[in-house]
Amino acid sequence: MLMRAETSCLLVVDFQERLMAAIHQADQVVASGVWLIRIAQRLNVPILASEQYPRGLGPTVGAIRQLLPDDALVEKTHFSCAAELDCMRRIDLLDRPQVVLVGAEAHVCVLQTALGLQMAGKEVYLVADGVSSRSPEDVRLALARMRAEGVRIVSREMVAFEWLHQAGTETFRAISREFLR
Repeated sequence: MLMRAETSCLLVVDFQERLMAAIHQADQVVASGVWLIRIAQRLNVPILASEQYPRGLGPTVGAIRQLLPDDALVEKTHFSCAAELDCMRRIDLLDRPQVVLVGAEAHVCVLQTALGLQMAGKEVYLVADGVSSRSPEDVRLALARMRAEGVRIVSREMVAFEWLHQAGTETFRAISREFLR
């Protein structure tokens, strides 16, 4: 199954200040999140961002927060966005069967969200270069488990090219110039 801009949404899971300070390769993962958010915005792909207990883990990191409107943020206390009623309601209201995931931590909130969304009938695409944990080993195990459970593991460029669908359009040229060089 290919990802399509018109049937996808982007879910940014818990890129929060206090958490990201401990995440392996946090700068690279946040950069991937920013990159995908900017492309999603250009292609009118809806974006939601979760914050796990923000009083404890702090707000979403500035590089991501500044790109999102206030109504894109959803607070949660469940590790899984799919288990958080308000978050799942917001995802369902988007009426998009495909959910592209980036975030932290890969082996906790991202994994539980991916599996929960899949159980809810969504096609889940996990962006491998857009997730991390405190430990690289936890990332490796999380990716292996999600793959075994049927979550589609993709790269950020796979997402972009599938959302774009074809070359030769003005949209492709503009995104290619800005993001793909």
